[in-house]
Amino acid sequence: MSSIVQGDLSRPLRERLIGTWLLVSYEVRDEFGALAGYPLGDDAVGYLVYTVDGFMSVQLMRPGRTRYQAGGLGDGTDAESAEAARGYVAYAGHYHVERDSVVVHAPEVSLFPNWVNAPAARQVVLVEPRLELTTPEPMPFGGRELTAVLRWERFEQPGSAA
Repeated sequence: MSSIVQGDLSRPLRERLIGTWLLVSYEVRDEFGALAGYPLGDDAVGYLVYTVDGFMSVQLMRPGRTRYQAGGLGDGTDAESAEAARGYVAYAGHYHVERDSVVVHAPEVSLFPNWVNAPAARQVVLVEPRLELTTPEPMPFGGRELTAVLRWERFEQPGSAA
Protein backbone atom coordinates (compact mmCIF):
# COMPACT_ATOMS: atom_id res chain seq x y z
CA MET A 1 0.00 0.00 0.00
CA SER A 2 1.33 3.44 -0.83
CA SER A 3 1.88 5.97 1.90
CA ILE A 4 -0.35 8.73 0.53
CA VAL A 5 -1.09 11.64 2.81
CA GLN A 6 -3.87 13.92 1.64
CA GLY A 7 -5.86 16.78 3.05
CA ASP A 8 -4.35 20.05 4.25
CA LEU A 9 -0.79 19.45 3.05
CA SER A 10 0.22 22.93 4.15
CA ARG A 11 0.45 21.57 7.70
CA PRO A 12 2.94 18.83 8.63
CA LEU A 13 1.54 15.35 9.26
CA ARG A 14 2.54 15.44 12.94
CA GLU A 15 0.38 18.52 13.47
CA ARG A 16 -2.57 16.99 11.58
CA LEU A 17 -2.45 13.78 13.67
CA ILE A 18 -2.90 15.62 16.99
CA GLY A 19 -6.22 14.89 18.62
CA THR A 20 -8.51 11.99 19.42
CA TRP A 21 -9.56 9.38 16.88
CA LEU A 22 -12.38 6.79 17.11
CA LEU A 23 -11.90 3.34 15.63
CA VAL A 24 -13.93 2.65 12.49
CA SER A 25 -12.44 -0.76 11.68
CA TYR A 26 -9.53 -3.07 12.54
CA GLU A 27 -8.81 -5.78 10.00
CA VAL A 28 -5.95 -7.94 8.80
CA ARG A 29 -5.11 -8.68 5.17
CA ASP A 30 -3.10 -11.48 3.56
CA GLU A 31 -0.11 -11.13 1.20
CA PHE A 32 -2.50 -10.53 -1.71
CA GLY A 33 -4.39 -7.76 0.09
CA ALA A 34 -7.47 -9.93 0.66
CA LEU A 35 -9.38 -9.57 3.90
CA ALA A 36 -8.23 -12.30 6.30
CA GLY A 37 -10.30 -11.33 9.33
CA TYR A 38 -11.03 -9.00 12.20
CA PRO A 39 -8.77 -9.68 15.24
CA LEU A 40 -11.27 -8.10 17.67
CA GLY A 41 -14.43 -8.68 15.65
CA ASP A 42 -15.95 -6.57 12.90
CA ASP A 43 -17.47 -4.33 15.57
CA ALA A 44 -14.29 -3.55 17.54
CA VAL A 45 -14.22 -0.22 19.37
CA GLY A 46 -11.32 1.98 20.37
CA TYR A 47 -9.58 5.29 20.76
CA LEU A 48 -6.28 6.65 19.49
CA VAL A 49 -4.86 9.85 20.95
CA TYR A 50 -1.90 11.92 19.73
CA THR A 51 -0.83 14.84 21.94
CA VAL A 52 0.99 18.05 21.05
CA ASP A 53 3.91 17.08 23.27
CA GLY A 54 4.63 13.82 21.43
CA PHE A 55 2.72 11.17 23.36
CA MET A 56 0.25 8.67 21.98
CA SER A 57 -2.13 6.10 23.43
CA VAL A 58 -4.27 3.46 21.77
CA GLN A 59 -6.99 1.32 23.33
CA LEU A 60 -8.93 -1.26 21.28
CA MET A 61 -11.39 -3.90 22.45
CA ARG A 62 -13.83 -6.53 21.38
CA PRO A 63 -17.30 -5.45 22.57
CA GLY A 64 -19.21 -7.82 24.83
CA ARG A 65 -16.23 -9.29 26.66
CA THR A 66 -17.32 -11.48 29.57
CA ARG A 67 -17.43 -9.71 32.92
CA TYR A 68 -15.48 -11.19 35.84
CA GLN A 69 -17.57 -13.11 38.37
CA ALA A 70 -15.78 -11.29 41.23
CA GLY A 71 -16.14 -7.54 41.40
CA GLY A 72 -12.55 -6.42 41.87
CA LEU A 73 -10.10 -5.37 39.17
CA GLY A 74 -7.52 -7.97 40.18
CA ASP A 75 -10.02 -10.62 41.25
CA GLY A 76 -10.57 -12.39 37.92
CA THR A 77 -9.58 -16.01 37.55
CA ASP A 78 -6.63 -16.83 35.29
CA ALA A 79 -9.10 -17.93 32.59
CA GLU A 80 -11.15 -14.72 32.92
CA SER A 81 -8.01 -12.58 32.76
CA ALA A 82 -6.68 -14.44 29.72
CA GLU A 83 -10.00 -14.06 27.90
CA ALA A 84 -10.17 -10.36 28.76
CA ALA A 85 -6.62 -9.77 27.51
CA ARG A 86 -7.25 -11.62 24.23
CA GLY A 87 -10.03 -9.15 23.50
CA TYR A 88 -7.99 -6.01 24.21
CA VAL A 89 -5.05 -4.15 22.68
CA ALA A 90 -3.47 -1.26 24.56
CA TYR A 91 -0.19 0.62 24.50
CA ALA A 92 1.13 4.13 25.04
CA GLY A 93 4.37 6.07 24.71
CA HIS A 94 6.09 8.59 22.50
CA TYR A 95 5.59 8.95 18.77
CA HIS A 96 7.31 10.70 15.89
CA VAL A 97 6.71 11.17 12.17
CA GLU A 98 9.10 10.15 9.41
CA ARG A 99 9.03 11.42 5.78
CA ASP A 100 5.64 13.05 6.52
CA SER A 101 4.03 9.69 5.64
CA VAL A 102 4.90 7.29 8.49
CA VAL A 103 4.13 7.55 12.18
CA VAL A 104 6.34 5.57 14.55
CA HIS A 105 4.80 4.55 17.87
CA ALA A 106 7.33 3.88 20.66
CA PRO A 107 5.38 2.01 23.38
CA GLU A 108 6.65 2.43 26.92
CA VAL A 109 3.68 0.51 28.37
CA SER A 110 1.68 -2.22 26.66
CA LEU A 111 -0.75 -4.99 27.50
CA PHE A 112 1.38 -7.16 25.14
CA PRO A 113 4.85 -7.20 26.80
CA ASN A 114 6.69 -7.80 23.50
CA TRP A 115 5.72 -4.32 22.30
CA VAL A 116 7.33 -2.46 25.25
CA ASN A 117 10.31 -0.47 23.91
CA ALA A 118 9.74 -1.91 20.42
CA PRO A 119 9.05 0.96 17.98
CA ALA A 120 6.28 0.22 15.49
CA ALA A 121 6.00 2.08 12.17
CA ARG A 122 2.63 2.67 10.54
CA GLN A 123 2.01 3.89 6.99
CA VAL A 124 -0.37 6.85 7.09
CA VAL A 125 -3.23 7.83 4.81
CA LEU A 126 -4.93 10.94 6.22
CA VAL A 127 -7.91 12.45 4.44
CA GLU A 128 -9.84 14.46 7.05
CA PRO A 129 -11.78 13.35 8.97
CA ARG A 130 -10.45 9.82 8.21
CA LEU A 131 -7.10 8.30 9.19
CA GLU A 132 -5.81 4.92 8.04
CA LEU A 133 -2.78 3.27 9.67
CA THR A 134 -1.24 0.18 8.08
CA THR A 135 1.65 -1.98 9.21
CA PRO A 136 4.35 -1.62 6.52
CA GLU A 137 5.37 -5.26 6.97
CA PRO A 138 3.18 -8.27 7.81
CA MET A 139 2.96 -9.24 11.49
CA PRO A 140 2.22 -12.59 13.16
CA PHE A 141 -1.52 -13.16 13.70
CA GLY A 142 -2.66 -16.63 14.75
CA GLY A 143 0.24 -18.39 13.06
CA ARG A 144 0.00 -16.34 9.84
CA GLU A 145 1.86 -13.27 8.64
CA LEU A 146 -0.76 -10.58 7.98
CA THR A 147 -0.93 -6.82 7.46
CA ALA A 148 -3.01 -4.85 9.95
CA VAL A 149 -5.19 -2.00 8.67
CA LEU A 150 -6.83 0.30 11.20
CA ARG A 151 -9.28 2.99 10.11
CA TRP A 152 -10.13 5.90 12.38
CA GLU A 153 -12.36 8.95 12.31
CA ARG A 154 -11.50 12.19 14.07
CA PHE A 155 -13.48 12.59 17.28
CA GLU A 156 -15.32 15.87 17.59
CA GLN A 157 -16.81 16.93 20.90
CA PRO A 158 -20.54 17.71 20.66
CA GLY A 159 -20.87 21.44 20.15
CA SER A 160 -17.24 21.94 19.11
CA ALA A 161 -16.38 24.03 16.10
CA ALA A 162 -15.78 22.01 12.95
